[in-house]
Amino acid sequence: MEPILQLERVEKYYGGRGHITKAVDDISFSVDPGEFLGIMGPSGSGKTTLLNMIATIDSVSAGHISIDGLEITERTEDELSDFRKQNLGFIFQNYNLLDTLTLGENISLSLTIRDIPRKKAKQAVLSAARQLGIEEILDKYPYEVSGGQQQRCACARALAANPKLILADEPTGALDSKNARMLLEQFLFINQEYSTTLLMVTHDAFSASYCGRILFLKDGRIFNELIRGEKTRRQFFQEILDVMSLLGGNFSDVR
Repeated sequence: MEPILQLERVEKYYGGRGHITKAVDDISFSVDPGEFLGIMGPSGSGKTTLLNMIATIDSVSAGHISIDGLEITERTEDELSDFRKQNLGFIFQNYNLLDTLTLGENISLSLTIRDIPRKKAKQAVLSAARQLGIEEILDKYPYEVSGGQQQRCACARALAANPKLILADEPTGALDSKNARMLLEQFLFINQEYSTTLLMVTHDAFSASYCGRILFLKDGRIFNELIRGEKTRRQFFQEILDVMSLLGGNFSDVR
């Protein structure tokens, strides 16, 4: 099985004239189709920079990134824009929903930019909403529903276009414990039921315990790796806490 995501000796530098910061330092790893990978690390470890390069929002200083066999590090901006629309789904901490559109219309946006026919788009919206348990509120506006329902809408928007890879950046960061748990259970469901490939950046050990594998970053490099395997989520959670204590630095509060 070919990896859906492949990074080879990726580096990212910022600055110049003697004030260079190496945000990502010689990182290599791959993600298989259907995998649920978490990326953790204290503030300043390079998590967000790494995610942005995978998302084609930022460019690498050195190394190579391939998604579904396509090298993305040497593409033009127009090529990358088309690639993002056709292959990637995004879930952000602050939902990124438009208040002037209903939840259904927000989900449709990811299909409209791909020029999906209206009838097919409507079916995809309903299917994604049903998977995330929000089919009854598609006519409501974001300000009329809870934060948890807004985040599930954002997840449905990412899922509706059937992307090769969904990138989630601190998706539970703005949610309370109950809504965070509900969202993570739905992540796990779409990962296991539909073999959706997920890559999630998080500070939170509870959220990370839902992943199948976790890469820990420190000072821009891979510090450690954990694989859940046959462990219970509680056992995996404890292993994550143990690595976090070794890493030190500023993590968010653990649920």
